[in-house]
Amino acid sequence: MPIEILMPALSPTMEKGTLARWHVKEGDKVAPGDVVAEIETDKATMEVEAVDEGTVSQLHVAEGTADVPVNTVIATLAGEGEAPGKPAPAAAPAAIAPAPAAAPVAATPARPQRQPACCRCGAECRAGCGRQGLASPLARRIAREKGVDIAAVAGSGPRGRIIVRDVEAAIAGGLAPAPVAAAAAPVPAIRPMASGPSSAEVKVTFAGDDYEAVPHDTMRKVIARRLTESKQTVPHFYLAVDCRLDALLEMREKINAGAPKGADGKPAFKLSVNDFVIKALGLSLRDVPDANVTWTEEAMLRHRRSDVGVAVAIPGGLITPVVRGVESKTLTTISAEMKDFAARARARKLMPEEYTGGTTAISNLGMFGIKEFSAVINPPHATILAVGAGEERAVVENGAVVIANVMTVTLSTDHRAVDGALGAELIGAFKRYIENPLSMLV
Repeated sequence: MPIEILMPALSPTMEKGTLARWHVKEGDKVAPGDVVAEIETDKATMEVEAVDEGTVSQLHVAEGTADVPVNTVIATLAGEGEAPGKPAPAAAPAAIAPAPAAAPVAATPARPQRQPACCRCGAECRAGCGRQGLASPLARRIAREKGVDIAAVAGSGPRGRIIVRDVEAAIAGGLAPAPVAAAAAPVPAIRPMASGPSSAEVKVTFAGDDYEAVPHDTMRKVIARRLTESKQTVPHFYLAVDCRLDALLEMREKINAGAPKGADGKPAFKLSVNDFVIKALGLSLRDVPDANVTWTEEAMLRHRRSDVGVAVAIPGGLITPVVRGVESKTLTTISAEMKDFAARARARKLMPEEYTGGTTAISNLGMFGIKEFSAVINPPHATILAVGAGEERAVVENGAVVIANVMTVTLSTDHRAVDGALGAELIGAFKRYIENPLSMLV
């Protein structure tokens, strides 16, 4: 029986990928563990290994093909004793016929559907267990508009994620509408913003030799889509404070000066200001747990750890590796992890689990001389901290003007999850840790 190789889901949110390169050709024999292809996502290029033994019968997708949907058949293997044939490519899973617009209600009741196993709690879904958060935003919106209970829909995406085709299949299968409270007011639909002018619209305003058209790569498309979605759907508000850095800089200098030397004679570590910023934000979320949350339509998810994503600039965009459990890690551990993450991020060698998830994020433009700015929240986070440059400023201390090293930070928050007073409490805790850095060591 022919063995199908499918486009894998390399991250929980991946729906499409680019088949960058084949490592095999038709007629080659492969064994479990052999690398057969390289798949490029918006963040990384990863190798796909064979899980079965056989002979490559047909490569259905050419090298360089972009936007190949997850679970599409990309190659076929002939098993032992089978002649390699040329089977017709399987249809892409996204090609699902839409449900009739005005289908009559069946006279017989629809077969009751068993609630799927919950990816979070390991049992059948219970109200408020958080499984609904594993549905894509578009799938939730369509389910809400059609009156479908999203918790009763079985997900076919990565890690059981509910995607649009699952909701459409549930509607076509006669899934009963979700109960609606009598007093509930209708939620107005969010009108999408235009994604931007088309190339044809722009070209008429420029001479033909005035520009070079550089096609968008996958990373740029994903950044544009996610940040547009964030600004459309997340009600941002901003809180800014100035933090004195003098004590932190003094302590950092002493710690780095006392770092032990390695076999090569170089210091074993060198802490940066950003390492202190990461630690301070992780401790602040531990101290203000109501701000360490994610908003979902059904429940607030309060996280038990401070998993801090840190934006790293790479050619063509950025990636946000996540330092997990920051509140319980030492500054030297955080520093070592960030150096490793940054090096592998620029080489696009991070694994999906290293840059997905997280409970908050940091964007630091201080090294570029930016005094202050406001960052866009990266859903499902409810907060992001924008860090400006530390610089000497004139400040008033005990009625006298003195020179101090000051850094401005701006906290962007999702107002659905973090209100003004709660956000002020979080950024106040951060300021205390930065200005009293010894408290991070105890």
